Amino acid sequence: MNATTPPKNSEIIELVIERLGHRGEGVARVGEALVFTPYALAGETVRAAREGDHARVVEIVAPSPDRIAPICPYYGVCGGCAVQTLAVPAYAAWKRGLVSHALHNAGLDLPVAALIDAHGAGRRRATFHARMEQGKAQVGFMKARAHEIVEIDSCPLLAPELANALPASRAIAQALAGRGKPLDVIVSASGGGLDIDLRGAGVLDEPAHKALMTLADRFDLARLSNHGRLVALRRTPDIAIGATRVTPPAGAFLQATEAGEETLARLVDARTQGAKRIADLFCGVGAFALRLAQRSMICAFDNHAEAIASLLAGARALPALRLREAQTRDLFRRPLLVDELNAYDAIIFDPPRAGAQAQAEQIAASVAPLVVAVSCNAQTFARDAQILISGGYLCRDITPVDQFRFSPHVEIVATFEREKAPKRRRSLLSR
Repeated sequence: MNATTPPKNSEIIELVIERLGHRGEGVARVGEALVFTPYALAGETVRAAREGDHARVVEIVAPSPDRIAPICPYYGVCGGCAVQTLAVPAYAAWKRGLVSHALHNAGLDLPVAALIDAHGAGRRRATFHARMEQGKAQVGFMKARAHEIVEIDSCPLLAPELANALPASRAIAQALAGRGKPLDVIVSASGGGLDIDLRGAGVLDEPAHKALMTLADRFDLARLSNHGRLVALRRTPDIAIGATRVTPPAGAFLQATEAGEETLARLVDARTQGAKRIADLFCGVGAFALRLAQRSMICAFDNHAEAIASLLAGARALPALRLREAQTRDLFRRPLLVDELNAYDAIIFDPPRAGAQAQAEQIAASVAPLVVAVSCNAQTFARDAQILISGGYLCRDITPVDQFRFSPHVEIVATFEREKAPKRRRSLLSR
């Protein structure tokens, strides 16, 4: 790495990087203090400009043998990727270690399987940020550890279906530049083409609405929405889930890569074989429910009413699916209670990054024989796992899945079982 100009008012010191932290930053020790240095790798000696507990690499004095060239010219400036210069075996070990360390910090020393690569063809969903400077829209990703925009022309992590996403996002942001508001442009690939939802634009007046409709035609968008409200619909922005197709709500959650969703679904399917009655909690648009309903009776729950509506519409297109119920329910405030959970042979829960503490506590008190936990946050997964284990569940396996390549995010699928579950009381569901 070439030497860079150190920031003013910084201390130039030499650091020996001990390990990579949970954000992908090199961690060094100076006396009793830890210093975090982005883009430095474990085992390296670097000269760095230190400011408090953070430092910036000025020069790599002794590189790691695992250091490789980055694949993107924006690496080191764009905040989208934390670790691009680490060789594949060491990178996989670091990602797997994120899960092991989180479990250890929660007092759980459990075996973690090898990392599964689920990047596939690339990200099918991305959020671009737009900021307005003197009437010109700057569009890209946020700068690492800053609130500035890094304007980019391309991203090597995006799926081919998003090839036109940046030009479309830039044109849309420029059309709204006169409003002076920062925007988030959420772009998803669908069967009908690009599906774009804007956040931050506010209520659109007639000229802005017409300008966006023109851009939807120009860039051949399937759907263009403004904070979920339809602006233009040219084709159905549907996606395949199992044997059916679903049209997600504008801006709705999707797994980042198609391969990621398929991998998670395959792992969940394998772990719930033989279960006749399954509860799918935090089900979204049905990534698990619509696949498992081909063989088992499914009851699905999520707090997003529009996601539930999309799931139901997808199920109606395939009447053979065994979807018993799909209910809008806030599982943070109104988790399924013990008596409800006892009706199921298996419970799946896949919460947002905050985890599912309240729901995990109810599950831990239930007699459900099998629980499959899916998570995108190692720390909250470890907390919820500890709750289940304290309630008497045994953790049978933990598998990390990497669909967020080069980032510190990792997906997790884990199986929990009761060794000998007491006989369940009959419920309305089983009558």
